[in-house]
Amino acid sequence: MSLGYGVGDFFALDIGTDALRMVQLSGNSRGWVLQRFAYVPVSRSILQDSSDAGKRRLGETIQNAAEQAGIKTKNIALGMPSSKTFTTIIEVPTQDNKSMEKIIKYHADQYIPMPIDDAKVDFVILGPSPNDPQITEVLLSSTSIAYAEERMESVEAFGFNLVAQEPDPIAMSRALTPPNTTGALLIIDYGEDSTDLSMVYGAPRLVRMLPGGLSVLVRTVANSLNVKESNARQFILKFGLAQDKLDGQVFKALDQTLENFASELTKSIHFFQTKYPNVNVDGVVLSGFAGIIPFLAEYIEAKTGFKTIQGNPWQMVRVTPQQQQALSQVAAEFAVAIGLAERLNKR
Repeated sequence: MSLGYGVGDFFALDIGTDALRMVQLSGNSRGWVLQRFAYVPVSRSILQDSSDAGKRRLGETIQNAAEQAGIKTKNIALGMPSSKTFTTIIEVPTQDNKSMEKIIKYHADQYIPMPIDDAKVDFVILGPSPNDPQITEVLLSSTSIAYAEERMESVEAFGFNLVAQEPDPIAMSRALTPPNTTGALLIIDYGEDSTDLSMVYGAPRLVRMLPGGLSVLVRTVANSLNVKESNARQFILKFGLAQDKLDGQVFKALDQTLENFASELTKSIHFFQTKYPNVNVDGVVLSGFAGIIPFLAEYIEAKTGFKTIQGNPWQMVRVTPQQQQALSQVAAEFAVAIGLAERLNKR
């Protein structure tokens, strides 16, 4: 696992719950250019199959997608789902970096929810706490060694070189934070089965995963309106929370579920404000399915009281008109892949 840095020529791979997303960029943090990309729907039966046959099918899918996209490099930066990682912010006394690194490594077992001998741990020194210059904040993330090595073996079995693994919330924060942001933002990536939250102030300062995503909304609407889930999904993505469509039935069906969701967002913001009382919260950024459900941004803004916008993971990436057209239906789903591809090449 490697937080925050790339290593030369590589492409990013995000293995989602129902699709693979690949991105290869050129450029730097001042501006990127999209070189190659791929979006490949994959059945859940393949993505969740841990047998040798399942791993082989997934590896072949990755290999074929890279070839069809024209990706030549074998180096991969791979996203890690929140369900398989633990990420937190810790505080250590401010001193020289080497001394702090020793302290963090020696005491890492105090911060992670698994035995240190079973964990792969990485960290990034963020800098002095906004509250106290005598305290330095450190972003620490861990995953199980068995899980990390299993993914490495699966990827390398097909001739690829896994150069980095990074938690999805860290990657998506990189892609979705607007340039020149001075205050804090709550960044949300609303997925199929779960939702990643990252409170960002220069760097992620709070990372959470909430159970439930679009699939929960789909089931709720399907049950309430007595329709097929395929129709419910279409209603949500087409009409969203519009109260003048379908007699407002979608809004009524989802109101309680989304109110609970908005309450969790408010809790995260208030937790951050308690810890950083002198930092302004500029608002909420929505991505994933939350970025494309009509009127969800307005709903979240009304419930939380914070300005809410639809995020754009492509905000620093230059794409051609042809690429833009090819991505038009799925562009909002690329936050993790783009964030991985935007990793810098030096510490």
